[in-house]
Amino acid sequence: MGDPGLFGPESVTWRVLSDPAMLVGGLRALLVQALHPLAMAGVDQHSDYRVDPWGRLRRTSEYVLTTAFGDTAAAEAAGARVRAVHERVVGVDPHTGKPYRAGDPELLAWVHNVEVHSILTAYRRYGGWLNDGDADRFVAEMTRVAALVGLEPGQVPSDLAGLRAVLRAAPLDLSPAAREGARMILAPPLPLAARPLWAVVAAAAVSLLPRKVRAAYGLPWFPPADPAVRLAVFGLLRALNLATPDPLILREARARVAG
Repeated sequence: MGDPGLFGPESVTWRVLSDPAMLVGGLRALLVQALHPLAMAGVDQHSDYRVDPWGRLRRTSEYVLTTAFGDTAAAEAAGARVRAVHERVVGVDPHTGKPYRAGDPELLAWVHNVEVHSILTAYRRYGGWLNDGDADRFVAEMTRVAALVGLEPGQVPSDLAGLRAVLRAAPLDLSPAAREGARMILAPPLPLAARPLWAVVAAAAVSLLPRKVRAAYGLPWFPPADPAVRLAVFGLLRALNLATPDPLILREARARVAG
């Protein structure tokens, strides 16, 4: 058996992150993460997302897939690259007047916790069935990814109840940078023909937002729309499963593990 990396085929992580519902979870995560002004200031002042939004989304997806399905050396190298970038991401948030650094454990934990919860939430709504025990396993497994960016054991929750408690207690603050970022997430530059498909994915992400997050952004949502959105998104994601091959890195991981 070849190097399974941080997880392996029997992990919940492989099951969850191989599903296209990860895209919906990723968009939800970006919307929630932006409500920490210091985290958003780092993105606003040090990222090229305005001129190359698809490049930034691709790089983020590649990092997630590499740490999930790459071999151990690839996962550790990806974490090292992120840590190196974080060393240069420092500044002052104009919204709060506070200094920030991307390597601050509080900011790292915020980004990690929101990402894990968002991907898990999207999978349970739009991907497949996952019992509470497996949800706890997923949260625990993802602490290995947190370690790659420099977080110590205990700095992020290792079960779903702990994750929910941390996120419920987190303060939210809508900065001008967060408002601008949300507009880019929900309505990015796209060819006219692709906009309806993106609108479905964006609506799916909005439907998963906590009520207080939608209120912060001023995003209207009508709960009776949930069944229609869920049906449309589930159908779209299952069609993607059938019409597109698995990511190359996942196919390589399966072949590597099979030996």
